Amino acid sequence: MPFPSPETASGEGIVAYGYDLTSKRLLEAYQKGIFPWYNEEEPVLWWSPNPRFVLFPEKLHISKNIRKLLRKKSYEVTYNECFEEVIANCASIQRKDQEGTWIHPEIISAYCELHRMGYAFSVEVWEENELVGGLYGIKMGNIFCGESMFSKKNNASQYGFITFLQHHPEIKLVDCQVYSEYLEKLGAEEIPRADFLKILKKNIEPV
Repeated sequence: MPFPSPETASGEGIVAYGYDLTSKRLLEAYQKGIFPWYNEEEPVLWWSPNPRFVLFPEKLHISKNIRKLLRKKSYEVTYNECFEEVIANCASIQRKDQEGTWIHPEIISAYCELHRMGYAFSVEVWEENELVGGLYGIKMGNIFCGESMFSKKNNASQYGFITFLQHHPEIKLVDCQVYSEYLEKLGAEEIPRADFLKILKKNIEPV
């Protein structure tokens, strides 16, 4: 059974609940601008919020502190070297004003499978061979759907994110999904869902 249109989402952005987390289902969802977000032991909730929080790489804001770190090459950045370790850190890291995590074993298993298929992408940030930051998401065509990030050192995940965008100029839009003050400081903004879906359709590769 296919997903309903994102335009049928509830006021808070829920398109559907239930279904499964197979790779086929997840890829169908991302192609339609839908993503899973739910607590463990609850039905899978599928979202397409309006407005949508996105970042256009040409509007990326790089602070003076980060520019200084980049000039010094303070960290080493790699891609897809240890996806499972990155997602595990995203799940376990303590976050301000947040209890628990939505990145539970079912989610981890599903995204690790997408990584093996070449769709889920990780960025690793290293300091002296220690993983100190990173992020992961889904890369399809010229769209990167960011899922989560973590930092064990100040600005490590931001360093990795900015380096990733600088090394992937083909990316036209980063889907940040829902509002985040942290990402807003990097230049992310809200746009109408209809505009997001048009950009998605133009830049995503069919699976």
